[in-house]
Amino acid sequence: MTETESKNQPGSGGSTASTSNASTANVSAVNVLDGQKSVTGIVTSDKMQKTRCVRVTRLERHPKYGKYLRRHTTYYAHDEKEVSHVGDTVRIVETRPLSRTKRWRLVEVLVKSKFAGTTPLDAEAVQDAIVQGGAQ
Repeated sequence: MTETESKNQPGSGGSTASTSNASTANVSAVNVLDGQKSVTGIVTSDKMQKTRCVRVTRLERHPKYGKYLRRHTTYYAHDEKEVSHVGDTVRIVETRPLSRTKRWRLVEVLVKSKFAGTTPLDAEAVQDAIVQGGAQ
C-alpha cells in the first residue's frame, strides 16, 4: 500500500482541520452548531398541515455604495406539533429533505405573536406591526 492510499483509508488519521473550522464559522444570520445551520425568522403562513412558511431577513452591504439592504428568504419548515402560528418568531434548523421543498425543522417558538387567534393578516403587515411594537 502506498502513502496516498493509506491517507484515504478510514481511521488513518488524515487531516480534519477543514471540518473543524467549518463547524464553528458564523455566516450572517445563519448559526452553525454541530453541523446544523440554525436561523431565526417570522412565520408567514400556517395554512398547510405540519408545515410553516418562515421568512428569514438578513442585512447585506451593497458592494459599491456601502448601503445596507434588507434581503429575505422564505423557508418551509416542519412543525410536527403545530405550535407556531402566523407572526410568531421561531428558530429552525436544517434537516434531511422531508419533501420536495421542505428541508428545515422548527426547533422552538421564541416569541408568540399577539395576533394569534385573529383573522389572517398579510405577512408584511404582521412583520411591520412587530417591528413598530418593538421600537416603541
